[in-house]
Amino acid sequence: MLSPFLIRRIGVGAAALGVVAAITAFVIVAAPVTEPAATIDESVAEVEPVTPEVQAVSAVTGTLVGGESIEIKGAALDDVTAVTFGGIPATNVVVTDSETLTATVPSALDFQPSTVAVEVMADVEVVPAVTPLEYTYAASTPVDSQMQYLLAHWQDYNIAEYGNLNPVGGDCANFASQSLLMRGWTMTSDWFNYDAAADWSGAWGYVPTMENWLLSNPELGATQLSFDQRDQAKVGDLVVFDWNDNDYLDHIQVVSSVSTVDGVTTVKMVGHNLDTNYRDLDETITVDHPGATGHFWSIP
Repeated sequence: MLSPFLIRRIGVGAAALGVVAAITAFVIVAAPVTEPAATIDESVAEVEPVTPEVQAVSAVTGTLVGGESIEIKGAALDDVTAVTFGGIPATNVVVTDSETLTATVPSALDFQPSTVAVEVMADVEVVPAVTPLEYTYAASTPVDSQMQYLLAHWQDYNIAEYGNLNPVGGDCANFASQSLLMRGWTMTSDWFNYDAAADWSGAWGYVPTMENWLLSNPELGATQLSFDQRDQAKVGDLVVFDWNDNDYLDHIQVVSSVSTVDGVTTVKMVGHNLDTNYRDLDETITVDHPGATGHFWSIP
């Protein structure tokens, strides 16, 4: 028979073993489960950002006057703020989505044929293009031919063909008439200039007579617009002035630029006498000739 002392020692030992087993079981249950390294890497993988780039332009040629709407395709174009053609900003730049934007092509520099670089800008940074982008301006409309001629001769008078009427009162109407001829109009028995102004009509070279000729020939399609209707004026239209507001016309020029910013329309003009290429209409009637009046002739 075992002694009581021995029994007690065995009981204590068993109890101790029970405690150890319980602690061990607790540790095993509480220990975190570690996933394999490959599984962790896959769960935290990052998405590569898309690099902005221009991929294509819907048109690579257009008129000298501009105004065509083009579409530009690419990637990550969300931050585009401007498009330039040979350094001249396009208008109406609209980002449709991250891959598409539209813009209105500006006029060629001084309405002269050229091939220029097209750049898409995100603030001051140029968005890279897959291939260099170019746009070719070509004279392809009657207004193109008119404006190309005007900007080529606003200083360099074409005296060999049409003379110079400044010595006999002014060359402004002579120059405006030349531009209409380049636009496709044809000389008539009332409107002509022959032999470098050796023989010319009043309707060709004298503003009041030219005004009356336009009024009496509605088949030409010219329509009067007031200065308050300047938002309807367009490049190639005529502008006539009465410097003293005495119902006697003194001067004529041709519209060379029309722009509207924040609802304000600015008109600029090209012409002779005071030889200018982009003379501001408002400055002309407020600073140069305060109180002057006038109107446009919208040419179809």
